[in-house]
Amino acid sequence: MIKEFKKFIARGNVIDLAVGVIIGGAFGKIVTSIVNDILMPLIGVVIGGIDFTGLSFTIGEAKITYGNFIQNVIDFLIVAFCIFILVKIVNKITHKEEPKEEEIPPKPADIVLLEEIRDLLKEKTEDTIDEE
Repeated sequence: MIKEFKKFIARGNVIDLAVGVIIGGAFGKIVTSIVNDILMPLIGVVIGGIDFTGLSFTIGEAKITYGNFIQNVIDFLIVAFCIFILVKIVNKITHKEEPKEEEIPPKPADIVLLEEIRDLLKEKTEDTIDEE
């Protein structure tokens, strides 16, 4: 079982996945900081000084903090947009240009005509051989 586990861990895909998760977590912290410390205060100033995290209402004894939800939705959208931009940049950098297929110039009309005559003669010869 230990040998199988070592083999599993040594696979490239598992290591790549682990690196991706760690980098993704760190990237998420950076984006969260940008959202909480830079963007949300600016958005608050634009919309009149409202701090989203403080938005809430009470129903009975339950306090509904919908401001945190708004904060998390904005955080998610910014993270998704940053990842989208990052993937586009990586694809642009790593995308290899596919070799263009060489265009075959159109055949001259006399060559096309000769090929059609050849094909008709070939068909006629095959029909004659089949009849015999």
